[in-house]
Amino acid sequence: MMRESGGRHQKRDAGSSGSAPAPDRPVREDRFTGRPADRPLDRSAEQGAGRPAGRPVDRFADQEEFSRRTLAAADFPVYGVAAGQAPAGGVPAGGTMTADGALAGEALAAFETSGGELRWVEVQCGDWRSAAGPYVTVRTYRPGSEPGERLPELEDLVEDERDRVYEQLGVDEGDGPGRVRALRAWITVDGEPCAVEVHEDRPVPEPGAPAADGPEPVWAGRLRVGGLTVTVCARGVAPGAVELGAIGDFEGCLRGRTELLRDLAARRARRVPVEERELPPAVGMEAHRALIAQSVAESAAIEAQVRVGRTPRLPRGLRGEVGAVRWEAAVRQQMRLATETREEAAAAVTSMVNHLNRLSQQTHWLVGTAEGEAAVEEVVRYTVFASEVASLPAQRAWAQLWRERPGGGGAGVWEEQRLAEQLWLSAWEQWRAARR
Repeated sequence: MMRESGGRHQKRDAGSSGSAPAPDRPVREDRFTGRPADRPLDRSAEQGAGRPAGRPVDRFADQEEFSRRTLAAADFPVYGVAAGQAPAGGVPAGGTMTADGALAGEALAAFETSGGELRWVEVQCGDWRSAAGPYVTVRTYRPGSEPGERLPELEDLVEDERDRVYEQLGVDEGDGPGRVRALRAWITVDGEPCAVEVHEDRPVPEPGAPAADGPEPVWAGRLRVGGLTVTVCARGVAPGAVELGAIGDFEGCLRGRTELLRDLAARRARRVPVEERELPPAVGMEAHRALIAQSVAESAAIEAQVRVGRTPRLPRGLRGEVGAVRWEAAVRQQMRLATETREEAAAAVTSMVNHLNRLSQQTHWLVGTAEGEAAVEEVVRYTVFASEVASLPAQRAWAQLWRERPGGGGAGVWEEQRLAEQLWLSAWEQWRAARR
């Protein structure tokens, strides 16, 4: 299954949980890099089949051609904002219009294929550079695809849009839900009004901030059009101001996607990589402790969302630059204190973070207790100085568990991993008993 679409944050290896590997998941192309985030580059798309010998590689042009070939096989109508339609009441601040009165910014946002069959297509329209909008995404599902696929909740569509703004513009609109309303509205489709249930989420302003200066509400709705399921998500424009129509020619969407990807790539090229930045000097092992605190908080946030049935996603304040800077600070301090190369330090910090992440997931005592704080200190001291800490048997058991984590294999391999994990947890329980 191939999925071309919006991006998510990369995750550090959390290690094996001792259970069998998950089945193959759909591959999702990162909207912000133009390739799947969790698979190797698709060389047939990136290198461009049939390119004349010696022609320089243009990955964006080749990606556009790959998308063009895929969409040419669409055998169901794909909907987008109808050409020539402007939002009722004009264009909100920051919005742009084309000469014919349509919203600018038409682009292919995402699509997914499975077994060579196109499952859904998503297009976007509007001012993606502005958090105020207007901005609309429209996703059309292949007829009959719904029974085999759990469609995203409207709340998740809203959060996906807030993720986009955070990723592309660096604007954190806070973690939802905010002030939520369920509305019944009408969206015009091919000139006919169509009823739609709408989920609207207006972020709660920071304490003391004027309500008028808060983030824009984002809404999402799902409707049926001639046997197709269509979802719409928007900001800066009311549902009644949106008119949809079937897309007859994808060229504008394809060119828009390429322009967007080139723009985002140029923005990223201007950023100084965190590895090359001058960071504030770290004191002692504080960089290690700060990284651990963030990593454990990430795991706790994900678990809390899963428990209440929400789609797991990191709080935006724990993503991106903050995490990268903390990671880099810990690696540099590990290099200095442990006299290690960068590769050695990165491997040591990776093992340390995964050790305490797994421990927080498998026990109830690591977070918010005195023995949890002591365990963190011992893991840090062992990572940096290889100290003869009281939990040395647990440290060694983890080193073996981490070193021998399986990348695959049959039931026997996973059974060995499960037993190794039990020995590691038992070592920590013995450490706790000795402290009493």
